[in-house]
Amino acid sequence: MVPEPRSAYALQFFLLAAVVLAAAASLSYVLTETLFVSKLKPHQFSAAFIVSTGLLIAGSACMFRAVESVRRERQRPFRRWLELALTMGTCFVGVQTYALTCLMRQQPPEEASTGAAAFVAVFAVLHGMHFVVALLFLCYVTIQALADRYDHEYFWGVTICAWFWHALGIVWLAILVVMLIARVYN
Repeated sequence: MVPEPRSAYALQFFLLAAVVLAAAASLSYVLTETLFVSKLKPHQFSAAFIVSTGLLIAGSACMFRAVESVRRERQRPFRRWLELALTMGTCFVGVQTYALTCLMRQQPPEEASTGAAAFVAVFAVLHGMHFVVALLFLCYVTIQALADRYDHEYFWGVTICAWFWHALGIVWLAILVVMLIARVYN
């Protein structure tokens, strides 16, 4: 069996990344256009943050299961867990983008540059940017997994990807706590 050239993997990565980011953007657009963003009062906590947190935790569990599956050389479940994590990550980015849009639109203009919500929004956006990088990393790992590049002896890329996801989950929980504290004191 002749391995595929690197350019084929690069094209597959590009296409998967484009589909994932387009799906996240589409989900965010649909949520923003169909749900009433203007009904939120200043400093009101959007339920979308709770939904996105659930998606992040579910994706983290999927990544854990993917690592466990590849360690045991269970290739089919391994790939399914990666695909499910990719789906959770895509939904997380879409819902999180909607939630951040709500957060930014509900800020009173006089507090836009000095309020606690603006401070929290900056950290949440930075977290989102890092998560997009993690999602691209997961796209790469998924393409490699579909090409049988990982097995019970070599799964370092999957492990690092899972650690990255878990670390971003911990950071998100810290941002969420700060966000709740800022909401209480406003």
